[in-house]
This record gives sequence, C-alpha cells and structure tokens, in this order.
Amino acid sequence: MSRPFAWQMAAALVLVLGGMALETMQGGTAANIWPALGLVLVAAIAGSLFATAPLIEAGIAFIGAHGAAWLLISGIAGHEGNAGPSFYLALVGAWLLAWRCVTALSAIKPASRQAAAALGLIIPVIFGVWILILWEAIVRGAGIPFLLLPAPSAIGARIVSSASILAADVNQTVFKAVLAGYAIGCISGFAAAVAADRFIFLRRGLLPIGNMAAALPIIGVAPIMVMWFGFGWESKAAVVVVMTFFPMLVNTVAGLSSAGHMERDLMRTYASGYWQMLFKLRLPAAMPFIFNALKINSTLALIGAIVAEFFGTPVVGMGFRISTEVGRMNIDMVWAEIAVAAVAGSVFYGGVALLERAVTFWHPSIRGG
Repeated sequence: MSRPFAWQMAAALVLVLGGMALETMQGGTAANIWPALGLVLVAAIAGSLFATAPLIEAGIAFIGAHGAAWLLISGIAGHEGNAGPSFYLALVGAWLLAWRCVTALSAIKPASRQAAAALGLIIPVIFGVWILILWEAIVRGAGIPFLLLPAPSAIGARIVSSASILAADVNQTVFKAVLAGYAIGCISGFAAAVAADRFIFLRRGLLPIGNMAAALPIIGVAPIMVMWFGFGWESKAAVVVVMTFFPMLVNTVAGLSSAGHMERDLMRTYASGYWQMLFKLRLPAAMPFIFNALKINSTLALIGAIVAEFFGTPVVGMGFRISTEVGRMNIDMVWAEIAVAAVAGSVFYGGVALLERAVTFWHPSIRGG
C-alpha cells in the first residue's frame, strides 16, 4: 500500500535548497556547512524513496539527521556567533529528518513485547537528544553568553570534572533528606488516612485541615524547620515530611472509598469485619490512589529538600551548591546540579512507577498498557 509523500521530507528539501542558494550567493561562511546541507539533501531524497518501508525510512532519516547535526556543531567550533541563515536552515532541515524518523518509528507495529519496549525507549531518547542538539547548536551559532545559557557540552564537562562534589551533594540531599522525609511523610500520611477512614470524626476534622496545610508555601515552612531541627539534613527531611504527608493522606482516603458497593455488600454477607474488609478489599482497590500519591511525592520531596537547603545547610547539598555557585557566577555548575537533580528525580519516579506496575498488575490501567 502506497503512502503519501512525507511533508517533513519535502520541507527539509526546500530548506536545504534554500540554504545552498544562500551559501552560493554569499560565497560561503566562516563555518563550512556544505557537508551538512548535502547530507540532509541525500537523506531527504533517499528517505522519500523508501516511504513504504517505515523501518528503512526511519534509519535513513536517523543517519541523516544526526550526521548533519554533528557536522553543523563540529563545523561551528571556533566560529561561535558567526552562524548565517544557511546554518539555521540546515539545522531545521536536520530536525525535520529527526521528526520524520520518530513519526516512522511510531507507525511501526511491533511484533513482540521486546520490540515494543525498545520502540518505547528509542522514541523518547531521540526526542530528548534533539532538545540537547538544538540547544547546543543555537547557543554556539548565536554566540549566546556563557553566563546566560551554557552549552550542554560545557555542562557535561562540568559534571565529569566535578563528579565527586556532585556525588557528595546527592548523598546529602537525596539519600539523607529526601529518602528519610519521603518515607516518614508517606507512612505517617497513610496511617493517618486509615485512622481517618476508621473514625468519622477524624475524617471530617483532619481532611479540611490537610487541604489547607497542603497550600502552605515551602519558603515559609523551610526557615521554621531549620530553626526547629538545626542546619543538618534533619530539617530538610522535616520539610519533605510536611510536603508529602498531605498528598498521601488525601489520596489514600479517596482510594479507601473507591471500592464498589456490591463488593462491600458481598464482604458483609461473609461476615467480614472492618479490618478484613480493609486488607482484602479496600486497600487493594486503593492501591492506584496510593501509588498516585507516591509518584506525586517523589517529585515534591526532591523539590522540597533542595529549596529547604537555601535557608541554611552545611557546606554540602544540591540547594546549597546552587545558591553558592550562582553567587560565584559558575553557571555551568548550577546547570550541572539541575541536570543531576532532574536525573535523580526521574529515576526516583521511574522506580515508583515500576513498583506500581508490579503491585497493581491486576488493575485495568496496567493490563491495558
């Protein structure tokens, strides 16, 4: 079955031809972009010839897009800030090839679960890599000052050179403050939710207070916790407890009420008591709500700990490092801490999501995914 000509390929061809025309009229620029223009042109034509074979088309587009991006970024080295219009036309053309690559991969119907998992990983990786490529190329081509926005390559070099400092900051913030506060906040919130479910007066009195306390500004809570618990990681863990307690409380109470009336009536016909009904029916039904709170708290905990470190901490920690290095104008170190925090938060969230799939495998949202 024939497929229509991909508009991304057509647009890439038009842009590349326009870039070639500009290069010819200008007699070339400081950065030689002819190889990148030629690669995008060849990839766009070749990819169009294999439009009926998505895998081959995706492979051609992948090679053309990333090869052209590498040629552009390496070619602009030493000529930062001198990129002409043809540079950006070639860059957009390469980006369109990457777009076509992702589109073609998305159209493939995997024959096995392993292939589906591979596609589910490759597509977002390509998308993320191209955010970095565009960032790098635009910063170098436009000559954006380092203090305003460093290039990803400079941030990566800083991560490598300061790995020991970053590891100490992660240990202080994540493995001490975040994990301790997260565990205490989630467990106490869960216990309070079960108590509120068991005793109606607690539900009516605690939930409105919880909704109000959830709106407390962290910049107001953090200094108070530092005064109460000192400058160590304990005060940051206390902030995390405050931030994670109420989402767990509210979601668990809602989850415990989600079991159907028919199921509850059936349990009553078996003479089940409160605790039997709780453990055998209502808690399993509440698991999606509980894991929703755990995933929300996985990001709130890291944000809370980092912000709390702005208000007093030992000479280590991600928030401390960010606030200190900004004053020293070491912007690459600031971005390195941000990148490490993003990776740590993503790993934490992903771990909770994997645990959710293992525990709630029976739920329709998991079975359908």
